Amino acid sequence: MTDLNNMGQKAQDAAFELGQLGSKVKNAALLQMANSLVLNTKQIIEANKEDYENAQKNGMKKAMLDRLLLTPDRINDMADSLRQVVDLPDPIGKIDRGWETVSGLDITQERVPLGVIGMIYEARPNVTVDAAGLCFKAGNAVILRGGKEAINSNIALSETLRQALKEVGINSNAVQLIDDVSHETAQKMMELTDYIDVLIPRGSGKFIKMVVDKSKVPIIETGAGNCHIFVDKDADLDKALKIIINAKVQRPSVCNAAEKVVLHKDIANQFLPDLYDALRANSVEVRGDILCRAIVPDIVPATKDDWNTEYDDYIIAIKIVDSLDDAIKHINKYNTKHSEAIITENYSASRKFMKQIDAAVVYTNASTRFTDGQQFGFGAEIGISTQKLHARGPMGANELTTTKYLVQGDGQIRK
Repeated sequence: MTDLNNMGQKAQDAAFELGQLGSKVKNAALLQMANSLVLNTKQIIEANKEDYENAQKNGMKKAMLDRLLLTPDRINDMADSLRQVVDLPDPIGKIDRGWETVSGLDITQERVPLGVIGMIYEARPNVTVDAAGLCFKAGNAVILRGGKEAINSNIALSETLRQALKEVGINSNAVQLIDDVSHETAQKMMELTDYIDVLIPRGSGKFIKMVVDKSKVPIIETGAGNCHIFVDKDADLDKALKIIINAKVQRPSVCNAAEKVVLHKDIANQFLPDLYDALRANSVEVRGDILCRAIVPDIVPATKDDWNTEYDDYIIAIKIVDSLDDAIKHINKYNTKHSEAIITENYSASRKFMKQIDAAVVYTNASTRFTDGQQFGFGAEIGISTQKLHARGPMGANELTTTKYLVQGDGQIRK
């Protein structure tokens, strides 16, 4: 079994060293990491091919295979995301606020690294690069533990990043990968409170719940995405159709894909047949309530469980409601606090929806697929936090910091 205590100690030592590095040094290292990914594309793709073929043999569904697959374009995108991280402001040393107290103490609140971050995730090799780059930018060491389905890809990617750090004279233990994918090692990682400051899980809702339930290390909960799009009675229906197809079909396996559509009854008869045809033309199975099936009998009956389900697949469920208030009530009952959208030309309806929906990101007239660190201008993301403490929504380098107070005195004592 992997010696996690040893890895943890190495990560702590590396984190201390990273905390002393200036922005220029960190950015030069990130550029080296980006260039190394491109130079090692062939080796990375060969490793990924082995994972992909194994996953196919084991019956992984199409949408999940897409998550696993690496191509030259996707590796270039990973490298570009690291270059974008370089261009972002360094959060370390940023002063959030400062003031002088009545006793003459000069207090500043300054951004500092979290320390050692643990990433535990499923078959998404891009997380290896995003997590390493963002953690490094924010002065943190990272211990990575990906799923067994992507183990060869993750080894190739992490070794490429570690070698790039060595080449610029930086402690390569700033990025470490646990190559033992057993459940026992995962559980031990979740108990590594002496070394890991925060653990961030990424994957399915079931996977994240397992980590939250079992971890003794503090968690930033990310990513389960039962995302809805509500088509209001005042919607532009051409716009609505385009947005829904994009949100469901572009990459159905990701957490910001639309899983549910809610329709106002006043536009359901006109809009639902066109929506159904467009979804079926894109190989999406359409499930719906009894009102939907009265309009389009070929729709598959939705069960009670459908409203809670994150499919991560070419499946969508549709519900018809009487009003905006009913849509808000339904979405708040079943959503996972991730991303929700309203399609409407009515400003008042838009503002009410955006104010009353409880989610990390709420849209008007846009696809939920934009909930992404790169799309938000963060270069990459460590995950999309669906909780309310510490961080919420797409998490970039700034969200991988905490603060400390620096207090300058001149001999003051408390009376």
